Formats: sequence, C-alpha cells, structure tokens
Amino acid sequence: MNFDRHRQNISNNGFMVADGILNEDEINAILNLINKSDTHPDTFRKSDDLFAIRQFFKTLPKVVPLVLTSKLNELIAGIFGEGYFITKSIYFDKPAQSNWFVAYHQDLTISVNQKADVQGYIHWTKKQNQFAVQPPSEILGQNFTIRIHLDDTDKDNGALKVIAGSHLKGIRRSEDMNRSNESEVVCEVNRGGVMIMRPLLMHASDRTVNDKQRRVIHIEFSKADLPQPLQWSEKFTN
Repeated sequence: MNFDRHRQNISNNGFMVADGILNEDEINAILNLINKSDTHPDTFRKSDDLFAIRQFFKTLPKVVPLVLTSKLNELIAGIFGEGYFITKSIYFDKPAQSNWFVAYHQDLTISVNQKADVQGYIHWTKKQNQFAVQPPSEILGQNFTIRIHLDDTDKDNGALKVIAGSHLKGIRRSEDMNRSNESEVVCEVNRGGVMIMRPLLMHASDRTVNDKQRRVIHIEFSKADLPQPLQWSEKFTN
C-alpha cells in the first residue's frame, strides 16, 4: 500500500479511497452476523429508508475482529501511526428504495459519557441516552473517520460527495460555501474498499436512484485525552 500517497491525499484533500481492504469471505461473515442479530435493543433503528446500529462494536462485540482485520490495522498504522483509538462505530444500510439525502455538512460532534460545563465544549445534545458535544476544533482537526463499504457505491446509490480541501478552512456553515470556487468529488468505493476522511471535510450524499443498497460501517478515531470529567463514550483500543 502506498502510505505516502494516502497521507498526502488526506492532508491536501481531506480524504482518500483504498480498494480491497476486506475480501468476500470477510464481508459475508460480517453481514451474516448482522443478519442474525437481535434488533430489539435501543441502538437499532429500522425503517423503510434506513437500518442502522449505533454503538455497533458495543452492541455486536463479535463483529469487532471481523471488521478490524490485519489489513485494515496495517492501513491505519501506515497512515496515522500509533496512539489512535476508536471513539464511535455505526453500521447503516441505505436500502435500495431509500429516498433521503444528506445536505453538505461537517461532522462537528463527538460522543461522550456525560454533560459537563467544560470550556470550549459547546452545542450539547442528547439522543437515545447518548450525549454529544462539539469539542474544540483542534480535536476535530486531528480525528479521522473510516467508512468501510460492504456494497459497491457510486453516484447512483448515495456515494459521498465531498468538497476537496474544505477541511483546511476550519468550521463553517454550508451556506457560506462558494460553490463556484469549490471542487466537488464523488467518492465511489468498491465493495470491500474504504474511504478515510477528516471530520471537517464538507460532505453530502444524494438519494438512491439505481435500486441498489449501500451498507457501510462508519468508525471514528481520535488520540485526544478529554478534560475531566468527560470521557469518550465508546472508547475502544484495538
């Protein structure tokens, strides 16, 4: 794997794509485990438009070794080095009949164990007994997200659209974007491939129009220590 090229793409563009990280046997093992799981816990959300499992690794611990393969761990270490740990994991399935889209945005919040009055931590929310907060931009700037694709994903079934280099411009609102000066890229990823991105990268996704589902495992990483009494709610060290 060309780690130098991947590092340069992430540094300059805010994202990179790599194919062939999971093979067919590994993908099928993950999907079989998901299909056999109990969907009653609160971390499951199921509708005609979306099937999602929040706190994915906590909810289905047997899936962890199937996802965090030696090849994926080699990719992470080769690009980012040591010291990073998982802070959030989500599985979601955008079904073939899905008709929803996501407008351009940045991922500005992290999941923590409690709400606390800590300087620099703003915009608190609570959803499904999970606290989220926007941390200082220094933390967001060093974090990264890996999206593992369990289906071929292109512009017709909701592949992410990103504004290359937008992670370098800090926190901003989508309405402040000058689209005439922005470089939009559709991040098509083959089944078994991954997309890695910085959370401050502006990204969006369109409706599915080709009757093909899009199943993705979304994993967030950090190496930041949070100020007391805050702790990462899903901290997991591989």
